[in-house]
Amino acid sequence: MIRIGNLTKQFGSNPVLRGIDLQVGAGEFVVILGQSGAGKSTLLRCINRLAQADSGTLEVAGIDALGCSDPRLLRQQVAMIFQHHNVVPRLSVLKNVLTGRLGAVSTLASVLQLFRRDDIELGMQCLARVELDHKAHQRTDSLSGGQMQRVGIARALAQRPKVILADEPVASLDPKTARLVLQYLRDASRELGITVLCNLHQVDYAREFGDRIVGLAHGSLVYDGSAEGLSEADLQRIYPGQQATCTAPLPAMSYCAELRG
Repeated sequence: MIRIGNLTKQFGSNPVLRGIDLQVGAGEFVVILGQSGAGKSTLLRCINRLAQADSGTLEVAGIDALGCSDPRLLRQQVAMIFQHHNVVPRLSVLKNVLTGRLGAVSTLASVLQLFRRDDIELGMQCLARVELDHKAHQRTDSLSGGQMQRVGIARALAQRPKVILADEPVASLDPKTARLVLQYLRDASRELGITVLCNLHQVDYAREFGDRIVGLAHGSLVYDGSAEGLSEADLQRIYPGQQATCTAPLPAMSYCAELRG
């Protein structure tokens, strides 16, 4: 589903991605770990062309993401979930979800927010998947932060993507809500066959939810393997010079969820 070869990106004289090689299969839930500045967000932004990589190869859902002349074709296949929800507070929950269908309707329908009955039914199905269908007609600004993030997941699902990119989707949520959000994402991956790449800081969440973990440090890939295989030495490479603090016990491991800084 995603094939990345020797991908590089730098801003000015600052290299952010240093020759990333990565392959992700259909329906796989991959957690990307790394400290701030490791290149996690830049990697996701290159995948959906919010940022343009400098060199390398990048294929997403059969599309040459670097050579594609119309990024909209790529973004129809790739949905994005952001850290800060990116909802429209004054719109209803359902209308926020239906913005995920804008790429599939005409320009006029998009401007006038005219959606077909089957789009509305799909939106309600996506809200039911995150257990928010009962709030479909409420204003979105009446929801909690965790509920808004669930609206973001439903909006991404309404796009019917092959890939979902989630950039720190639980950074501002309490542990109970964070696990609920990650559970919805993992269920979508497994039940709908959607490939999910999810940037996280929390090691315990990565071990709990990831089918696979990728570690970045200083723009280089330093770990690619199972959650079970992630060792303390691996974590030291992913988080060089940082001391971890514990929010939940991790068996046979001194490193734990939240990282200082």
